Amino acid sequence: MAPVSKTPTPRLGKALKRSFFDRDVREVARDLIGATMLVDGVGGVIVEVEAYHHTEPAAHSYNGPTPRNQIMFGPPGFAYVYRSYGIHWCVNFVCEAAGSAAAVLIRALEPTHGLAAMRRRRHLQEVHALCSGPGKLTEALGITIAHNTLPLDRPPIALHARTEDVEVATGIRIGITKAVELPWRYGVRGSKFLSKPFPR
Repeated sequence: MAPVSKTPTPRLGKALKRSFFDRDVREVARDLIGATMLVDGVGGVIVEVEAYHHTEPAAHSYNGPTPRNQIMFGPPGFAYVYRSYGIHWCVNFVCEAAGSAAAVLIRALEPTHGLAAMRRRRHLQEVHALCSGPGKLTEALGITIAHNTLPLDRPPIALHARTEDVEVATGIRIGITKAVELPWRYGVRGSKFLSKPFPR
């Protein structure tokens, strides 16, 4: 019987350090496209993100620090996890200098590592739907409030720079009612793993 062929796991780029996040949140958001995010070895390539900054009213930090968003006001390079609509968790990466309260929401991944675990957690086989939304990817990667405030460059979280160039699309953010005109959503143009396609 012929051996079953397996899709090779993509090679990982250099590990991203917390200093990577110590700059303009929009630059970080764009540079995260094509990077790999892993939690306990499970994850994939980041294909869609959104940037948020305390100066615009869609950001959780717009009205100042609260017990929920306090981590956003600290130094860069930490996870901000919150419950969305009382249903699912969302994970963000804190950016810019302490006090800036900026973060990147991770919206979608292309699954590449630990597909069996993701399918088990999501009760789903279709690979394109495993991580095609912020709540879907946190469920697939096992992210909960326990990951809030964790550093992004230490286990269980690992981030690796992209290893090849990608065409980055930009557009307006999704599911918000304020600052809707800002083109702060970034993604891999044409990716089948997006939460929503970008306008052509």
